[in-house]
Amino acid sequence: MAGLKPGEANLGTTIMAVEFDKGVIIGADSRTTTGSYIANRVTDKLTPVHDRIWCCRSGSAADTQAVADIVHYYLQMYTAQHGEAPGTKVAASLFQELCYSNKDSLMAGIIVAGWDKQTGGSVYNIPLGGSLHREPFAIGGSGSAYIYGYCDSVFKKGMSQDECVEFVRNAVSLAMSRDGSSGGVIRLAVITEDGVERIFVPGDKLPVHWEG
Repeated sequence: MAGLKPGEANLGTTIMAVEFDKGVIIGADSRTTTGSYIANRVTDKLTPVHDRIWCCRSGSAADTQAVADIVHYYLQMYTAQHGEAPGTKVAASLFQELCYSNKDSLMAGIIVAGWDKQTGGSVYNIPLGGSLHREPFAIGGSGSAYIYGYCDSVFKKGMSQDECVEFVRNAVSLAMSRDGSSGGVIRLAVITEDGVERIFVPGDKLPVHWEG
């Protein structure tokens, strides 16, 4: 696997998505690093590729943005040719094909999540190497190693939208408190048939899990 070049911006990060009965919640921290230098404290790592299909990006900022731009282009072409919005699985398959075909030159971990009329809300995980997995929730990035136990313990099927928002907010906050490459603020998006609602959690409003 090719490593990051010196000076290359790195989304060493925490990204996450979870399904609920009416759609999906996605979330991420906002820290971008260049080596040990924090290049941007308030990066938006939640990227729309269609009206109700978004991705969360980890790895090389340049690589993941380039792949997202290509997928966005192809989904616009799909809509023009078929006269309808693509399904989330179509978007995930495009990401998977690009990541797998270029696995030796890309440093990209992607979570694709969205709502479509065929499936409702769905989450797909595309880790480094380009495999594709549909999951009820997915976590990724350097901070994910710190929260697998929390997520496995807390997640349950049938959670409400508010419960899922709290789940994502708490999980990302926990990862940010332990992972030196994650930090800043938390950005979330609620994606449903009605559209996309953005939620912003500033640094001074992050959940406090313990007092050091």
